[in-house]
Amino acid sequence: MSAISAQQGVAREPAKRRRSGTLPLIAPSVGVLLLWMIVPLAMTIWFSFQRYNLLNPMVTGFAGLENYEFLVADPDFWASLVNTLVLVGSVLAITVVLGPLLAVLFDQNFPGRGVARLLAIAPFFVMPTVSALIWKNLMMHPIYGVLAALWRGVGLTPVDWFAQFPMLSIIVIVSWQWLPFALLILLTAIQSLDHEQKEAARMDGAGPVAQFLYITLPHLGRAISVVIMIETIFLLTVFAEIFVTTSGGPGNATTNLAFLIYARALLQFDVGGGSAGGMVAILLANVVAFFLVRSIARRLEI
Repeated sequence: MSAISAQQGVAREPAKRRRSGTLPLIAPSVGVLLLWMIVPLAMTIWFSFQRYNLLNPMVTGFAGLENYEFLVADPDFWASLVNTLVLVGSVLAITVVLGPLLAVLFDQNFPGRGVARLLAIAPFFVMPTVSALIWKNLMMHPIYGVLAALWRGVGLTPVDWFAQFPMLSIIVIVSWQWLPFALLILLTAIQSLDHEQKEAARMDGAGPVAQFLYITLPHLGRAISVVIMIETIFLLTVFAEIFVTTSGGPGNATTNLAFLIYARALLQFDVGGGSAGGMVAILLANVVAFFLVRSIARRLEI
């Protein structure tokens, strides 16, 4: 036993030396990462408790919970919170429903499959500002847009999408951007599926729908969870699409939390109020991320 213990001790020493040897190399990057995260967070927390308005620089000092009380009492805050939840929920529903179906479609063998996959995934690599401009000026413009031409082609009056259906328009634009991401993740996952299972099910008389529901969809469960987690975190911060197309309007119809923070801090110059809104957004994102990570961890343990 003593010989075995001595051997284990000798084996641990090189590992300790390797860890101590790499620590000086890792420390600078870890320090920069912590400063990159902690300094903005600390400043946001600090300003959220201060009276700091650039239009009235003489009024300063500790405000306590005044900024938070003003934020909660503001009807625009609750409207932006509802709009954020509607936007996130709608885009998630579209990508989670259409993503597996498109993944199954592009997993089939057909002529030009490589080109079709490339074109289907390409919108994910387009910048949000460019995507918003494409849909605003090329697709949804009420006079010379593609949809307006289609409406006139069937004898209907063109629709001014951003005036009549502003939130639906934003949902379509954001879904067009994030559906390729879901397709990319789910297509990768579906390619790891054992095709012998599908062949056995086909021999037992299972049709395409039964194979999808009982073989393909359960196999994609973990990948769908990952898609939901990543998309939710990013969808909470959608800004460019709203800024370029509707500027939060008409009224506050498309104002989400990210745009509300921008309006408070950079349009109304209320840095304290904008920081309070930022803290609410940080809290919401962390709560959502906590539960999503726990849900995915439980799935990975199954």
